[in-house]
Amino acid sequence: MKIDLSDKTVLVTGASRGIGAAITRGFAEAGARVAVHYGRQRETAEALAVEIGGGAEPFGADLAQPAEAEALWAAVQARFGRIDVLVNNAGIAIGSPLEADTSGWIADWERTQAVNLTSAAVLCRAAIAHFAAAGGGRIVNIASRAAFRGDTPDYMAYAASKAGLTALTRSIARGFGKQGITAFVVAPGFTRTEMAQDFIDQYGEDYALNDIALPRLTEPADVAPTVVFLASGLADHATGTVVDINAGSYVR
Repeated sequence: MKIDLSDKTVLVTGASRGIGAAITRGFAEAGARVAVHYGRQRETAEALAVEIGGGAEPFGADLAQPAEAEALWAAVQARFGRIDVLVNNAGIAIGSPLEADTSGWIADWERTQAVNLTSAAVLCRAAIAHFAAAGGGRIVNIASRAAFRGDTPDYMAYAASKAGLTALTRSIARGFGKQGITAFVVAPGFTRTEMAQDFIDQYGEDYALNDIALPRLTEPADVAPTVVFLASGLADHATGTVVDINAGSYVR
């Protein structure tokens, strides 16, 4: 089966590294034009856009400031006209011990929600309006197994944000399907990325390996093909679904 997205424009947030970069490459291989969002990794995003070609361009926005999420959508739409697919991949995971002072713990919580949930919701809201006027579109939100099985106490904010993102996606799927808008969740388990390195440094790689059913940790390239497939239109009747990619570490 060959997926051809040569007439599609895709916005991928957090696209400069890790899972986002793998997703971006996957869309480019399928022929899509990709808006490569970055937060601070401007040079990396620029290099990735050049690497994949196909009219890809980098777009910067600090998603800890939800107003910048709205500006990001407006910038991509102004540059490319129509957007066909939104992939909310950008996310942060801040280790915040319960023993921390209250103001610091709340600051970590609020920053996590802003990036992982609020800015994603702002982008979904913009996408819904755009897709409804254009006759349809697809949203793929990258959550986590933590949304379903929870996480360690110092990453409760991360788990809560991803659970919220899952409920948001299901609400979109149920509410806007008649307008041609479909929405999906991809929920990776522990994946070898720069973001995960803090966890590895804290708990050790064996901790992560012993938690999965397969002999190696999930890599970003293991996640990307499912995202591209869901965005292709070949799975629209699975709208609202969650696809687990967690190496058997959480089975629902």
